[in-house]
Formats: sequence, C-alpha cells, structure tokens
Amino acid sequence: MTPAPTHKSAPAGGPGTYRDPWGIPHLWADSADELAFLQGVNAATDRSWQIEMERWRSEGRTAEVLGPDAVVWDRFARQVRLDAIARRCFDNLDAATQRWCGKYVDGVNQALADGLRGGPEFDESGSEPEPWNPWTPLGVFLVHHILFSTFPNKLFRAHVARTLGEDAVELFSIEAPVWSGSNAWAAHGSTTASGLPLIAGDPHRLMELPGVYQQLRLACPEFDAIGFAFPGVPGLPHFAHTGHTAWAITNAMADYQDLFEEELRRVPGANGEHVQARGAEGWEPVVVSSETIQVRGGEAINIQIIETARGPVISEAPDGGALSVRFPAQVEGRLGFDALLPLLRSHNVAEVEAAFDSWVEPVNSVVAADVSGTVRHFLAGRIPQRNPANRRLPAPAYSARHAWDGQYVILPRTDIHRFAVSANDRAAGGGDTVAMEFAPAHRALRIRELLEAAPDGVQTVDYMQAIHMDTLLGPWPLFRGVLGGLSPDDMSREAKELRSLLLEWDGRMDADGHQPAAFASWRAALVQRIARHSALEPLTGATGYSPLFGPWLSVASRVGFALETLVARASELGIAVPVEAAAALEDAALEETLLDGGSWGGRHQLLPVHVLPGSLSEAAPSTALSGDTGCVLCTESLPGVDDRSFRGPVARYVWDLSDRRNSRWIVPFGAAGKPGDPHFSDQLPLWTSGGLAPVVTDWTALVRDTH
Repeated sequence: MTPAPTHKSAPAGGPGTYRDPWGIPHLWADSADELAFLQGVNAATDRSWQIEMERWRSEGRTAEVLGPDAVVWDRFARQVRLDAIARRCFDNLDAATQRWCGKYVDGVNQALADGLRGGPEFDESGSEPEPWNPWTPLGVFLVHHILFSTFPNKLFRAHVARTLGEDAVELFSIEAPVWSGSNAWAAHGSTTASGLPLIAGDPHRLMELPGVYQQLRLACPEFDAIGFAFPGVPGLPHFAHTGHTAWAITNAMADYQDLFEEELRRVPGANGEHVQARGAEGWEPVVVSSETIQVRGGEAINIQIIETARGPVISEAPDGGALSVRFPAQVEGRLGFDALLPLLRSHNVAEVEAAFDSWVEPVNSVVAADVSGTVRHFLAGRIPQRNPANRRLPAPAYSARHAWDGQYVILPRTDIHRFAVSANDRAAGGGDTVAMEFAPAHRALRIRELLEAAPDGVQTVDYMQAIHMDTLLGPWPLFRGVLGGLSPDDMSREAKELRSLLLEWDGRMDADGHQPAAFASWRAALVQRIARHSALEPLTGATGYSPLFGPWLSVASRVGFALETLVARASELGIAVPVEAAAALEDAALEETLLDGGSWGGRHQLLPVHVLPGSLSEAAPSTALSGDTGCVLCTESLPGVDDRSFRGPVARYVWDLSDRRNSRWIVPFGAAGKPGDPHFSDQLPLWTSGGLAPVVTDWTALVRDTH
C-alpha cells in the first residue's frame, strides 16, 4: 500500500509558528538549523518557567529560588557534576549537531532578548530567566534521567543486606522497582486494516505540571516530523512520526550505573592537606573542589566536591566512607545527542536504528516501523560489561574485579512479523545480559493478549487507542488466591463481607467501582502490617545516605512495590502472610470510606507534581482516575502510602504508517506552560476519558502565531 501524503509542503505564511485548535505548535523553517532556532524560541515562550527550572536544577541552583528545601537537590547536582558533564558532552558532539544544538540555545536566548520569557511564576518567586549556555539542553536532559536507572535501588539493597542479611535482598524484588516505566507496542502490517504498521504506547513518568513532554511538529524542506519534545531539549528524542518512519521507546530497565564504596583519607602535603582514595593499586589522588550554594531566605552553604578515579562522590556511607557513582555519560563524555538530527531525517527503519547506534543513556527499548512495512525492536544505549555483582550492591572501589574494562554489552535486535510489545519487562529488555530486575510481566502479557483478541484479528487505530485504557489489575489473581485461602471462621461479620465482596470482583480498577476501592483499602492495610512487622524493624533505622534518596529507602513504599514477592516469600523472614492478610481485612472493614460505599476514583486522584510558586500552586488541576500500578492503564499509586497517582501516562499516542493524518496524541494537561492560559490543562478531560486528539498535518488548518 502507498502511504498518504504528509503535507510537507511549506505553509503559505512562510517560516514561523502555527497552532492547531489545542494550541499545539507546528513549526516551519527554511533549514534544520533555523528550525532548531525556532524550536528554542517556542520552548522559551510556551514553557519559560519550566525550562528555566530545569536549567537551575542542572546547575544546582534551585535553592536560589525555592529556598532551603531545595538544597538537598542542589548539593547532589553539584556533587555529581551535572553541568560539567553536560558541557563535556556538548564539546564532544559532531560539528553539525553542535551547531544545531547551539541554534536551539540561540532561540532560547533570542526569546529572552525580545522580552518573551516573563511570566507570573517569575513574578511570584522574585526571579528572572537568564541567558542559556550552549550545553544547557544537555544538562536539562541529564536532570530528567540521572535518577532514571538503578543506582538508587542499590542503596536500598545495601541497607537490606546490612540490616536483614544478604539473603533478604531478593525478597524485596518486584521484578523491579517501578520508579519509571512505559508501554509501547507495534503491529506489523499483516495484522492491520491498512496493511502497514501501527505503533502505540504511553510513557509513565512523574505527572509534572507543565508536562515533561510537549506535543510538537518540526518541519523544514529536509523533514517533517510530529512527536513529543522535552522542553529545553532540541528534536524529538523518544516518540515521533516523520511520515516515512515512526518510533517509540520505553525504559529498558538496564543496569548501566554503578556505585562504589570509597575509602577516603586526608593526608598532609607540601601545599596543605589533600584527599586520597583507596583504589585497586593502593592510595590514589582525587580531585577536590568547593562550591557555594546560595539559598533564598537562608545562609549560603559551602560544599566540598570529590571525584575519584571511579566517579564523583554523591553520598556518605553508613560505615563512615563515601559512595561514588559511575555511568557511561560521565565516562565517555557523550549522551547520544548525535542521534537526534539523523532521527528526524530518517526514511526507513535501518536509518532509525543507525541513528540510535550513537545513543548512550538512558538505555531505551525501541520499537520502530516504516512505510515499507518493516517493524523492528531493538535496545539502544551503552551498558558496561563488568562483574555481575556490581548490579546488585555497591562494589568495593579497591577491588580490580569490579572495575569497568571499557567494553559494552552487545544489545539485541529483532525483526517483527506480528507484534512487538515493550513494557519494561524481561522479555523485551534483553534479560540477564542487560539487568538484574525488570518490571513485572503483567502489562506486557495483557497488551499482547489484547492485541491477539482484536475484533476479526485486525488492528485499527481505534483499537490501539482503546488498549491504553485497559484497567485489569495484573497481580489480582495472586491476591485473590491469598484471600481465597483465608478461613472466614474467625473473622468479624464486616471482614467476612469484605472478603466476599473482593472474591466476587473482576479485578478491574475502574474509577467508579466500589470493589477496587475495597481492594486498595485491604492492600494498604496489608502493606502497613508487613512494613510494621518486627521482622522488618531493623530497616526503619537511619540509612546513612543522603536524604535525596529517601523515596527509594522508604520501608512502606518498598514493601508496597515488592508486595507480590513478599506475599510469596515473606515467610522466609518469619512473617505469616495469611495472619497479616486476615488482620488487614479486619482493618480495612472498619474504614469509613468503605462503609460509605466509596469509589476507587474517590481515593485514586491525579496528583500533579509541580513547582509553581506562591498562589499559583493552586492552579494544579486534579481528577478521579481509573487504573493503577499493575494495569496497562498504569496510573501508579503507592500502595500503603498514598492512593493518589503522581506517576502515570504523561503522553499517549498512536502512529499510523499508512496515513499520518490518522495518527493521534494526547498529554495529561495542555500545550501551554503558563497558568491561566486556555491551553494550560485543556487536554485533561480528554486524557482522563481515554480520548486522543487528532494529529493535524494540513498547514491550511492551522493558525499562524502573531507574536
């Protein structure tokens, strides 16, 4: 089948910014470099406060605006050398990409010079945007992904090993901590109504307001691409449709970051005291510097920055030592931005794959397709080849057996002839050569089941869209088995009724349902009982790590995430799960919301993560949500901690390779970044209901910006 035209012809109004009815920007310029400039101007006007906040985060300067509570992040950003790494990665870009990225920054700075970067957030906080450095976009990208991989989980494993013993570490596996995740799937043309591929999916991240992804069209005589941009970063790195190719990514759950236990000492020298670290060949010099964090409403804080041969020191350790972190971008001085322009120019899957060959981190699981019908699934990024023990716990810095050898894992690539499903699961992620833990297989298995169950066996855009909203809870059969195995003889009347109510439930986490609310109440009570059990009491002590990592070290949160594993294996710690499950029924039966017949949506509300100063914080919208952790509609909650959802689908899309005009997309809030703008959160009702907005490709259907 011949694909329909993509409307790459220039708009009659010439270069500039055009808008569809949702306020989504469509940019046209006469060259790729001029388009990057225009994208920078657009990001700086549509998302001014958002991108400046990310710039401050990359430079470790948020406390200058937000005050003492932000110091913990600023200390980490400076210790891990985010800005310095970004600068080195920019310096190592090829000349064309460096120029292109520089044009984007020129656009950001032109918006500042033209007086387009003000806004109520700056007024409320008493701050002002500043000119960007050429490498700032790389710093913004690093901010979004430095905690995206596995090293914070190694801190918790180390805490478990130290307090409960090394054998207990695997009991807290959930086939992996769900701090990040996504769904992406592709259907080969042999299964679709059009005869050409479809790609769909939804990335799961913090529900940031404004959103972390910006719907955007980038068009010039060379290419015409629609997709999702990171405000502050040029191009469309993760999800896009060029009219010839389309691609989507999920987190591969790869383990590419290591922690090292550093032994440091201070020794006198001719020029004063200096610091050494114990390495494989004895004591080594380290690089030491100091910086000052300015704090709004508080005293300035001087911090010491230490970088060993392994990497920068990011935290103290419980034994009095320190922890350094090592990751490919820091070692290689590359992030993968050399891939961004070739992706936009790609005409077939082979060119998409070749572009991603230069990708470094985070490691992505990519599904890609083209108008010839090719569909491919592959991993992109750098995973160091090293001692497998490094994946489990912090490694001793003095051990040569744990050092990196400069080699990287060869990643899998597969041609797809029916379906590709990638949901952070072991099957899609490459298995043990890539990581120790992956996400549970529930989402991946359910998506594949739904694809196989398509009406008449034919995939359509409408059906792909509907898959996003499936609310069947993957682990429900396990929990139903626990409840079914309990004897009701010694239960109160209320607990018996609750148990019967749950055993009749179909496992769907629908917002208007009472049974999912009852399940969540029982699940929360079970999590709290296990978390408070005397067997886990040693975990509640101080960890000795930076407070930045508190969310990864919360006992209740980790029990909630690992509940499936603990239900099966907590007896190894002396925890009788049936006893705790029965007691949790009694606890949940007394909840007022259950007695009143409350719904899941009453407790499972959208909780936007926003940094809006002063009275603007009230601009954050909320709504009742279906879905939950373990559903395809993965509006994640923290079982036992908070039923509200602060992480979930930050975008949804369906890319049609037969006719891009059939493609659809949505974000949780809107195209605009300023509170009060008509497009600040106008997509929320459609997003909540499972709808998608049409992708507009006809320039005559768009309205040109007048400013």
